[in-house]
Amino acid sequence: QVQLKESGGGLVQPGESLRLSCTASGFAFSSVAMNWYRQAPGKERELVAQITVDYDTNYADSVRGRFTIFRDNSKNTVYLQMNELKPDDTFVYYCNTQLGRENYWGLGTQVTVSS
Repeated sequence: QVQLKESGGGLVQPGESLRLSCTASGFAFSSVAMNWYRQAPGKERELVAQITVDYDTNYADSVRGRFTIFRDNSKNTVYLQMNELKPDDTFVYYCNTQLGRENYWGLGTQVTVSS
């Protein structure tokens, strides 16, 4: 059974940092790309960052230079290091992968940036 579990969210002040983690199980983690999305209430999820099996990365323009996605295949975990956080980064953050035609999601972790 495929499972994705996010952790690391919380309430921080503008300019601070957070590191999100997503631990995966039920599939060959090292063989698939992993993604982080985020979503505000009533809005569509937006892609934040991607990392391929070859460790190539891609970022949304709004986070490039501030966020870093990386993976540890020995721990079946993908991370999102978020620096210089802004109030506009306040979302629920979701871990995602696609296996064949199926998309899998974690339950999400709330990130709130507020003074």
